[in-house]
Formats: sequence, C-alpha cells, structure tokens
Amino acid sequence: MADEIIDCRGLRCPLPVLKTEKRLAQLPPGAAVTVLATDPIAKIDIPLFCTQNGHACDMSSEGEVMRFAIVKGAAA
Repeated sequence: MADEIIDCRGLRCPLPVLKTEKRLAQLPPGAAVTVLATDPIAKIDIPLFCTQNGHACDMSSEGEVMRFAIVKGAAA
C-alpha cells in the first residue's frame, strides 16, 4: 500500500505543519505519510516537529517541491 500523501503545496507556514500534525494524530504508530510542500520554512518546521514528537522524517526535493517521508513514532 502506498503512503498517504498530504498535499501542502502552495500553503504558507504554519499550515503544512498543522495539517501534518492533525493527520498523524489520527494514524497508528508506524503509519507512513508523505508531505509535499513548497513553503521554504517547511524544510525547518516539519523536521523539527517530527524530531520533537518522535517521528522519523526523510526530506528530498524535486524542483521547488519538498517531499517529506514521515513514519509516525510510537511515543506520539
């Protein structure tokens, strides 16, 4: 099954993090989501949110679109 995609392209800070937080709260530990974002601040905010909440986060870029592969941690 493919990861769920949270499309935050075109949204400004803090909306990408808020949408990610809201969706992860509904998922079980170990669930994987991919967040797409274009706001430059997201490259700071999303990994920081993940670190603070025990989620794994891998970032890659495709042009101006950043892709965050997130796996929900057990603690959150």
